[in-house]
Amino acid sequence: MRTLVAIPVYNEAGHLRHVYDRVRPFAPNLLFIDDGSTDNTSAILSTLPGVKIIRHRRNQGYGRSIRDAFRFACAEKFDWVITLDCDDQHEPEQLPEFLAAAASNSADIISGSRYMSSVFASTWVPPERRRINHILTGEINERLGLNLTDSFCGYKAHRVAAMNRLRLSESGYAFPMQLWVQAAAAKLSITELPTALIYNDPKRSFGAVLDNPDTRLAHYRNILYREIRRVANQLPAAATDGIPATPSYFTSIAARIHPGKGPACSTAITNVCDNGGVTCPCP
Repeated sequence: MRTLVAIPVYNEAGHLRHVYDRVRPFAPNLLFIDDGSTDNTSAILSTLPGVKIIRHRRNQGYGRSIRDAFRFACAEKFDWVITLDCDDQHEPEQLPEFLAAAASNSADIISGSRYMSSVFASTWVPPERRRINHILTGEINERLGLNLTDSFCGYKAHRVAAMNRLRLSESGYAFPMQLWVQAAAAKLSITELPTALIYNDPKRSFGAVLDNPDTRLAHYRNILYREIRRVANQLPAAATDGIPATPSYFTSIAARIHPGKGPACSTAITNVCDNGGVTCPCP
């Protein structure tokens, strides 16, 4: 079983070397995806021995980095790709558990869950992040017939052959919404593995309009609903219950940014959110 460990990075100069030192003993095949970092990340990556690097000339989003990892794993004929973050919120020492699960499990996706174990029940989590995760995880389970406890954890093992069956296109933070819908539509086998619940970035920015929790939740829902509508014939009948025929909330977001120009820049706002949140580019 050939396994690639892939780590997306964006302006992680403060964590990068420490995470590398912790990951390296468990990962002979290690890939970093530098998503257009503007700090010293790129220079540090160049000094790390024995790693592969994909560099984006500009910031393209978390989802794009994960998709690039899948493509690399496929091209290099890996069987599994394990993703984890570079902010010291995922414990590299748990990689052997993911490797063992991949070797002995028939699952296609082994997803880390920070909420499976009662050990972390009292761990502090930014309230809006817990709320958004709870709401969307519940809705995903209800609509798709899944049994997740954490729909946003980036610590995952993915069977490469299974990922090749999906048509993933999301570039931003809403990537997991598309992944779960397509995985359900493709009848992939999904299991969870308890992981540590660590939050050391309470002031993390999602970028521009997505820093507003309600806007972020609306954006995630829009991607979830769009993907459900697209593959509805492959999902449980209840998947589309109550979903509007077309999304409308981008117009209201745009109107708040550019009063009187909501309809004109709603497409631009969609692109903004899909790229992780940047300044609205419309005229």
